[in-house]
Amino acid sequence: MTTTATDRQDERLRSREGLRGALTDVVERARGGDLGVIPVVVGLIVIWSVFQILNPIFLSSANLVNLTLESAAVGVIALGIVCVLLVGQIDLSVGSVSGLSGAVLAVLFVSEGLPVWLAILASVLMGAVIGWLYGQLFNRFGVPSFVITLAGLLAFLGLQLYVLGTKGSINLPFDSGLVNFAQLDFVPAWLSYTLAVIAAVWLFASGYLHARERRRAGLSARGVSTLAVRSVALLAVLAFVVWYLGQTRGVGWMFVFFVALVLIMHYLLSRTKWGRAVYAVGGNVEAARRAGINVRAIYTSVFVLCSTFAAVGGILAAARLAAANQSSGSGDVNLNAIAAAVIGGTSLFGGRGTAFGALLGIIVIQSISSGLTLLNLDSSIRFVVTGAVLLLAVIVDSVSRRSRTSHGRA
Repeated sequence: MTTTATDRQDERLRSREGLRGALTDVVERARGGDLGVIPVVVGLIVIWSVFQILNPIFLSSANLVNLTLESAAVGVIALGIVCVLLVGQIDLSVGSVSGLSGAVLAVLFVSEGLPVWLAILASVLMGAVIGWLYGQLFNRFGVPSFVITLAGLLAFLGLQLYVLGTKGSINLPFDSGLVNFAQLDFVPAWLSYTLAVIAAVWLFASGYLHARERRRAGLSARGVSTLAVRSVALLAVLAFVVWYLGQTRGVGWMFVFFVALVLIMHYLLSRTKWGRAVYAVGGNVEAARRAGINVRAIYTSVFVLCSTFAAVGGILAAARLAAANQSSGSGDVNLNAIAAAVIGGTSLFGGRGTAFGALLGIIVIQSISSGLTLLNLDSSIRFVVTGAVLLLAVIVDSVSRRSRTSHGRA
């Protein structure tokens, strides 16, 4: 009997089912330059191991709970940076936009006495309008995003100082729901485990439906056993995290909110026409334009998302601090957000990266900050270490990009 190409492909796919097949697929992707999240996961393991050896408190439940809460605000901002990097652009003003958002929230909520939900809505809408303005300047006048957002960095920093006025700082009520959400509200244990189960089931269901669609189109797809192994592994990891963090305060609602935003953006980027268009524009803008994609609309949408996430991050940061002041959004907020996206695997060249990169990247940066703080080391060392990790991430990105080009996968 003659073996056809289809038979050989089916045999190859069957041989890749299960744990061994999943590992084989990962190895082949890595050899082709598609490293995914492997570098950041390995880096995170190394960082955690080193700090745990130097200070046993680092991996304690109490410290990890604080780490997750401190990661949420800048992590949300980094999620917006991922969007603009995917199309090969940049936003240098996210720190200033987040600071202005916190200032607007404080003035409307505390000084003007508006309901907190209305103050939040106004701050978020302000961020969206700023992103829309960036999109118009970029599309209509061709001004580089670097220049546009650098001007925004300065302008919105000045506007933040003007909004805060001579006081320079406005405290948020400690008994407000917003402050409680950022500081004191934690997910009940039973609900945490339920969310972990839902996440594992969702991963299996979405993977199964996606695989079925690919098979109907005559394309290769993951087997059921591979999907099951992946889902069980996720459930085991999440259950352990919930149990371990529950030894003290548990999982904070603010971190859950951040993870929910990551999941939503992951779905939009990987399962929607808009998401495919974002990757297409980042990969080759001219080819995307010739394929009928509205490139201008894509650019506008990612700028809007980036500034909106910056505004949301500013609100979370103000709630976490229970205040908005002249230093909100300044310092290393801007650079940490950009560094988190890049360290998380988002390419500076556009077209490659995932929403999970923001989550992994900010955990790496916050881990460095937390570890060095526990060791009572100066903040100057933190900047040096973070810069070194960022440089290493860009080097890995450049090398993997060359590898993909040599394998015809660029």
